[in-house]
Amino acid sequence: MPPMMRHHGHFDPNHKVDLKKNIAKLFKSFKKFYLQIFVSFICIAISVVISIIAPQFLSDLTDEITQNAGARAIHMDKILNISIILITFYVSNALLSFISGFIMNTITQRYCKDLRNDVTAKINRMKLKYFDAHVYGDTLSIITNDIDQIAQSMQQSITMLFQSILMIVGVLIAMFVTSWQMALAALAAIPVVMIILLFIMKIAMPLFVKRQKEVGEINGVIEENYTGHLVIKAFNAKDSKTKIFDETNERLHKTMFKAQIAGGMMQPFMSFLSYFSYAAVCLVGGLLLAKGTPGLSFGTISAFLIYANLFQSPLTQIAQAANSLQMAAASAERVFGLLNEEEQVDESNKKRLLDLSKIQGQVEFRHIKFGYDENKIIIPDFSATIKPGMKVAIVGPTGAGKTTIVNLLMRFYEVNDGDILIDGISTKEMSRNEVRDIFGMVLQDTWMFEGTLKENILFNKPNIDDKRLKEIIKEANLKYYVSTLSHGLDTILSEESSLSSGQKQLVTIARAMAENAPLLILDEATSNVDTRTEIEIQEAIDRLTHGRTSFVIAHRLSTIKNADLILVMKDGNIIETGTHDELLSLNGFYAKLYNSQFELS
Repeated sequence: MPPMMRHHGHFDPNHKVDLKKNIAKLFKSFKKFYLQIFVSFICIAISVVISIIAPQFLSDLTDEITQNAGARAIHMDKILNISIILITFYVSNALLSFISGFIMNTITQRYCKDLRNDVTAKINRMKLKYFDAHVYGDTLSIITNDIDQIAQSMQQSITMLFQSILMIVGVLIAMFVTSWQMALAALAAIPVVMIILLFIMKIAMPLFVKRQKEVGEINGVIEENYTGHLVIKAFNAKDSKTKIFDETNERLHKTMFKAQIAGGMMQPFMSFLSYFSYAAVCLVGGLLLAKGTPGLSFGTISAFLIYANLFQSPLTQIAQAANSLQMAAASAERVFGLLNEEEQVDESNKKRLLDLSKIQGQVEFRHIKFGYDENKIIIPDFSATIKPGMKVAIVGPTGAGKTTIVNLLMRFYEVNDGDILIDGISTKEMSRNEVRDIFGMVLQDTWMFEGTLKENILFNKPNIDDKRLKEIIKEANLKYYVSTLSHGLDTILSEESSLSSGQKQLVTIARAMAENAPLLILDEATSNVDTRTEIEIQEAIDRLTHGRTSFVIAHRLSTIKNADLILVMKDGNIIETGTHDELLSLNGFYAKLYNSQFELS
């Protein structure tokens, strides 16, 4: 594997988020839902019109009661008709709001699903160096927390903004038509409040961005602590790891507190504006009524108070929507940042060049030059020719380039210069899928997924019949283990499954047997097991490698004595080649490595 380069993505205080750009990207990404959004907006527009017209009928109802109550000449038929109209208006308003909300909820959930699909597909196309440089927990946080934040924010803010803007425009017109004096009084405090709100938004935006990044960071810390909890306990590192978590948690706590304070400041200012408007309307309306202004009545003032409330609510909603959009923009930057990461070159147009059943297995390295960082080359010039059917062991000290050779063989990374050929054909001319079909792999890390034992063995190879499966179980020395399971091959493997390291390794060998690839790569499969299990694994490996060109990354040199060719690597170069006996007779670097292990054992 490449050197550990993962980081937790600490927040850069100098980083500026382009709010307009991110919001524009978000709205553009909703393009396929524009028709549904338009229908939702039509419902909202009708609802707004109803909300603006309704107070006029309420004004008539108030005037009918106040003007005729003293004379006891109230027209109940007129009151009943107005009441029926008002009830119809408000029921229609509620129904339209429900329809609009249902449409937008459906849209955002589908969008959220599509965005997760896009991110998952993107991850499959990305270069492995991205995962070497980023903590897994942070990437998972983007897929879960950030996408959910976008969905929730957009669901709340899109309709809220449209409805609020329409309502403000409509109510303003209605207010000035009803009484321009009271309208000016109601609007007097708005400029000051809006300046304050813009200032709050400027402060809040970086805090929302920082919050999302630190949520990803704490997920990364939790993921590392969880996956490495046995090592943490074994080395009594609980206190130091807890300290790191506490520091990360404290940063998140402070950031979330500041973000919520900044975002929460909007509501008090909007409440102040609301109360100020009510007081101003009552004061000015009372003075105008006292002067006997034509066309002004108690019903007019009551309708105007409703308009004042209808005007304040959209302003509050706009503030909330702005707050929500800021959180969406912060998450969008992370999601779209991931979607814009560099991808592997598309090779869907490449045709298969080799027939798997006819591959001979000759592998040639021609002057390979490679470095995980282009400015730091770790393999300056590597050449070797592997004949068909040979068992090739790659040995050397840590950092010599053993696993790097395998990464290049599988095209997990591309060479900086030189070429790798299989049966005379360059792997550059093949698709990555074809290259990986050619190789079977047994890694030191025994990955099991939650599923049955059978599913783990037949990973991505569901067409193997039961007869062949039984042969694989026997060849992999798993027959006794399977017989001890109450449900046999249908036993569910999970985190709680009591599989030993050796049993897991045998399962991965069985998986490679099911793959039945013409070439094999084995990354020291016996390094974490006892002597008896090592013999079983070695027997299974010998059956697996029989007749196949195989590359064995060897840490325990005693396991590769029977290799046809041993490549001794140091600093990215092959410094010695030969069989075990030939290399010992040279009394060189390999002999020193072998003897040092023998002495230590």
